Amino acid sequence: MSFPVTLYVRGRLAVVAGGGEVARKKAAALQVAGARVLVVAPAIDPALREAAGRHDFELRERGYESGDLDGAFLAIAATSDDAVNAAVCADARAARILVCDASKSERGDFAMSATVQIGDLTFAVDTGGAAPAFAKRLAGELRSHFDDSYAAALKTLEQMRDYAKSELSEHERAGALRELAELPIERLATMNVRSAVCATRASALAMIQARTVAAQLARRGIATTFLNVTTTGDRIRDRSIAAIGSESLFVKELEVALREGRAQYAVHSCKDLPSELPADMRIAAISAREDPRDVFCSERFENLAALPPGARVGTSSVRRRAQLLALRKDLEYADVRGNVDTRLRKLRDGEYDAIVLAAAGLERLHARATHMRPFELTEMVPAAGQGALAVEICAGDDLENDILQAVNDRAAELAVLCERAALRALRGGCQAPIGLHARFSGGELEAFGVLSEPDGSEIVRVVLRKPVETPAQAEALGIELAAALSAQKGRPLDGRLVVLPRTQERTSRIASALRADGAEVLEMRSGEAEPPGLGQRVPDLIVFPSSGSVGAAADYLARLHRFERRPAIAAMGPASSAAAHAAGFTPDLVAPEAHIDALVGAIRAHLSSKEHSS
Repeated sequence: MSFPVTLYVRGRLAVVAGGGEVARKKAAALQVAGARVLVVAPAIDPALREAAGRHDFELRERGYESGDLDGAFLAIAATSDDAVNAAVCADARAARILVCDASKSERGDFAMSATVQIGDLTFAVDTGGAAPAFAKRLAGELRSHFDDSYAAALKTLEQMRDYAKSELSEHERAGALRELAELPIERLATMNVRSAVCATRASALAMIQARTVAAQLARRGIATTFLNVTTTGDRIRDRSIAAIGSESLFVKELEVALREGRAQYAVHSCKDLPSELPADMRIAAISAREDPRDVFCSERFENLAALPPGARVGTSSVRRRAQLLALRKDLEYADVRGNVDTRLRKLRDGEYDAIVLAAAGLERLHARATHMRPFELTEMVPAAGQGALAVEICAGDDLENDILQAVNDRAAELAVLCERAALRALRGGCQAPIGLHARFSGGELEAFGVLSEPDGSEIVRVVLRKPVETPAQAEALGIELAAALSAQKGRPLDGRLVVLPRTQERTSRIASALRADGAEVLEMRSGEAEPPGLGQRVPDLIVFPSSGSVGAAADYLARLHRFERRPAIAAMGPASSAAAHAAGFTPDLVAPEAHIDALVGAIRAHLSSKEHSS
């Protein structure tokens, strides 16, 4: 029995003793493999001499001497003299050099198989010396079947293997390369291996998430490198997330990297994304979902019910805190910042009796506490998007379709679209005390919602189920869920009249949000003397979403100067504020950011405050 191995001879010295046809073939095969070839024989066959000139063999036209093996990696005995062949084998053994005896294979260490070389792809055919002609035939058939496309396919796999070894974990690397190797040869041969940069936070969890997406893209021949970005949420560690007072704490700097072309895509925990993205950003894909639930973690207590009154529970989420307060008002709730490992360390050090973390993060990090109990959805509804990853790109990026095909999970996508639509309708950000989760059950999308006061004093829950097959249906269910929650809780702008001048014909998200809060919104287009349906009423508020909207309402504003009661004025940002001031209507409130969520939040706070109650 033989044991096949591959020897790497590139740049190494191989000595061939013999000057005939067999020696020529052995020398040629070694040269193709990259070896430096020395041929020693008292008589050199013309064909071998010609090959030596063509391939730059070294020729020593004399009898074999033992010193000819000095510095050799391997030797070939291919003379017609058995005694010389035996001497070559004996000298090689003495010098610990591998040797092949072409006349008596059992006397050597190895045999040289018939080989077919296609690029870096090598096929070896060995008949054990029983039928060299048959080996030659098989080699010819291999050449006819395995053309240059196989060499090109191997080159693709080689490039991706080099990338995967440097950037992916062993588990991710094995899966990606295995799937790549199963692709059709034609696709592998023509695959244009591309590079992309992923913007990500530098935490251990963020890097695991980014590499998960990178491994999926590697299956499509896209090699990712990583750009570590420090976000606002990473920099500010001395305050709770809610106290920082802004959305997109872990997102904005990543979006800047995309806009500046320093990265082509960014990977986020989906729950960190604001309910509405900037106009130039897109979610290219939603990953398959990990466990979306929140988890009770403690070193001493088995579950929330086992905590004694006054026990200290760590969480930085206002959503979790509000729902925990509804379950246990007798506990002390304190902020806890830092990554998952840092929070678990603080728990082990006794700073907290328990903390609450996302199951997905714990699973991805393989992190544990002594006692871990997931909250069921009837106890605590997760944040919108929790457990899923979102891949964000600039609108129109060429990578969008590849990301969609490689990463997107249809069921998770529809569920997350439902949740995010509800979040937008409720005008809630990632830190609002709102829980939203959707999952497929029995062929229908089941949507859970919870809306609460930050102190847990008032909390309403809604569950809706509907057949959902399309993104539009998923978002419609989310909007319906938000409306049901608002209706149960009581809407903050009931009875308020708002005028919204418009310069565009598309549906106004500002109008939809204010109506969801209970306001009556009259939209006014350019050229109209007054808002349709207003009559003799004076609005509680006029909203200017842009500087152009001030001009659109010019005629109506001129009439307002005659009224005894002046409506409150809201402006989206500095430009619309300046335009309103120039028209004689200095704004009562200007959104802290030129963003719909910020504007609606400011309006809600202004109109629902006691001093503006009627």
